[in-house]
Amino acid sequence: MRRVLEDEDYQVSILQDGKDAFTSVKRMLPDLLILDLKLGAVSGQDILKQIKGDEITTDVPVIIYTAAVLEAEEVSKSIQEQPQYYHGVHLLQKPFELEALLTTVEQLLDKAVR
Repeated sequence: MRRVLEDEDYQVSILQDGKDAFTSVKRMLPDLLILDLKLGAVSGQDILKQIKGDEITTDVPVIIYTAAVLEAEEVSKSIQEQPQYYHGVHLLQKPFELEALLTTVEQLLDKAVR
């Protein structure tokens, strides 16, 4: 995934540990966050809630990806039930085509620029 994004001239930063993810996102304020729901000891859903619940990071667009069907359904339901809270959040379920990822990235970054 990293190589595909870099080949399209996107600058990519990778966090190896979910434990400090929210603090890092708040410090870096990325144009876009791609978040796996499975991050070991830390829940991607918890990180998403922190990001969307913070006035500094709430507008950062997020692409969530996961292979976990139940978690994907839970996040999808949250997005549908609370669209004002989860604005700018998109879900990609593994496996997905890298072209689908690139399309979503382009759409979210295009919206963020406007």
